[in-house]
Amino acid sequence: MALLELKNVSKVFGGLTAVGNLDLTVEENQIAALIGPNGAGKTTVFNMITGAYKVSEGDITFQGERISGLKPHKIVEKGIARTFQNIRLFKKATVLENVMTGFHTKSSGGMFNIIYNPVKISREEAEIREKSIEILKFLHLEDIMGLEACNIPYGTQRLLEIGRALATGPKLLLLDEPAAGMNSTEKQELMKTIYRIRDKYHLSVLLVEHDMELVMGISENITVVNFGRRIANGTAEQVQTNPAVIEAYLGRSEE
Repeated sequence: MALLELKNVSKVFGGLTAVGNLDLTVEENQIAALIGPNGAGKTTVFNMITGAYKVSEGDITFQGERISGLKPHKIVEKGIARTFQNIRLFKKATVLENVMTGFHTKSSGGMFNIIYNPVKISREEAEIREKSIEILKFLHLEDIMGLEACNIPYGTQRLLEIGRALATGPKLLLLDEPAAGMNSTEKQELMKTIYRIRDKYHLSVLLVEHDMELVMGISENITVVNFGRRIANGTAEQVQTNPAVIEAYLGRSEE
């Protein structure tokens, strides 16, 4: 059984079909990619998986359970976390505080516990802080954990957003353009980091990315979409030589 499965999934905005009859699977402990030209519908797929958009047709299942139609916070609770193409950190919060917010999605906080169980809340907050520091150490960000997020480099902000996603305890991590704004050295480090994340946290990764060097170098399975429809699926070698993929990216078919 696949960890994540999209069956004949479509998303229609008015009369425009952004995604049409898409099939996509991600296996356990797999690094997979969803690629395609600009406007192919990739981020729309992420938004449907995470509940930001309702599915027009088809089903999305996660660990064998139908999740299409669930609220975004319920999908996070099921074990799916994401980063965004446009970074969404708390810019005035510290690096450490940003990661701690990820843990707070599953904490027992609330007005009742704050008033009547202050010891429990204090203990839990200390545990969250400790676990957050562990994530920062894993990502080699512990030396900057006291800095405000707005004062760290762009590439480091992207890494921090991954750290916050990890704090939710996901089984599937969705990365939307994780290499955007990174230089060549940072991209190489990112590839190593994604491997390390998969192996340490025993999770699967599905990434949307335009950097083909990163995609082809790290992905074990690649789904290619164009105009919202799947045109290819397979290994890096298989999709690179697929005539439909060549035509979609280069505007011509291979002779």
